[in-house]
Amino acid sequence: MPEDARGELQDGHFDYRQQKNGCVVVTWYGKPVTTLAGQEAQRFLTKIEGLDTHAAQLVMARVTGNFKRGNEKGR
Repeated sequence: MPEDARGELQDGHFDYRQQKNGCVVVTWYGKPVTTLAGQEAQRFLTKIEGLDTHAAQLVMARVTGNFKRGNEKGR
């Protein structure tokens, strides 16, 4: 498994859950970070299906947006 620069993504702190209404909530340390709806939620579910843990963490980090700029330090 490749190591990312901060080591954050290897720990698996991102998670997601699909709600009954079709929305997908992406969480970080159990706290909701972003909600995807409609086609965006479906694209996310298609993209993440079958990925290993590290690759799934990267996808979830990407969809949150702010995690690209290092704002994730303030848990």
